[in-house]
Amino acid sequence: MHPYSYHRPGDLAEAEEVLAGDGDRRPLAGGMSLIPVMKHRLAAPSDLVDLAAVGGLTGIAVEPATLAVRAMTTHATVAASPSVKERIPALAALAGGIGDPLVRNRGTIGGSLANNDPAACYPSAVLALDAEIVTTRRRIAAGGFFTGMFETALERDELIVEVRFPVPASASYRKFPNPASRFSIVGVFVARLTDGAVRVAVTGAGPCVFRVAAFERALAASFDPGALAEIAVPADGLTSDIHGSAEYRAHLIKVLTEDAVADCR
Repeated sequence: MHPYSYHRPGDLAEAEEVLAGDGDRRPLAGGMSLIPVMKHRLAAPSDLVDLAAVGGLTGIAVEPATLAVRAMTTHATVAASPSVKERIPALAALAGGIGDPLVRNRGTIGGSLANNDPAACYPSAVLALDAEIVTTRRRIAAGGFFTGMFETALERDELIVEVRFPVPASASYRKFPNPASRFSIVGVFVARLTDGAVRVAVTGAGPCVFRVAAFERALAASFDPGALAEIAVPADGLTSDIHGSAEYRAHLIKVLTEDAVADCR
């Protein structure tokens, strides 16, 4: 690990001020992704800005049609929350399947989204549920937040404050996990929104989370696994690696979507 300077701001204003300084300064949430890559010398930030002491960044708020999850809320907290289980049970199930107990009790929703690992679970829920990412500067719609592999719309000194999830009519998440890391080889989040729209978001299969428009159109017309029978997922642009070919992932996308649709009903 390369040497770095450590900062522990007490509030958001101080955190932003430190992040705006010279050098490669990185915010530190749970550290479940950043610390390992630093240990392997794949990243060498000049400064770490630990958000653990910043007040007001944990907790889950229930509103009439929305569930607001603060950025430093851990995966374990989301998974165990009675409010999440009642209003968006698929989100609780997703959080409960992330990594292992250590990762779930240290990792945070804001850190996961800001990192935007191509195999992370949360981006599929954010995109499928048409969530809104609230930052220290603005509100970003899910469709404009994820911009590429490990890339988002966040500016260098901009921090996620909370994620606002509209409560769907129904939703389900299905994941084919890597047996070691529990990251998604393919993960599919299906949501039926209250306006009748259907959204299908896929993680693990490409360089960034994406939606499957053909599935969405078919399911909006008939929300049944059989509606997907004649639709093939193209393998072009999907990931091929030691865990599975692009063609295999294309097959998994369809199978997992069918399972998720059946679970939604």
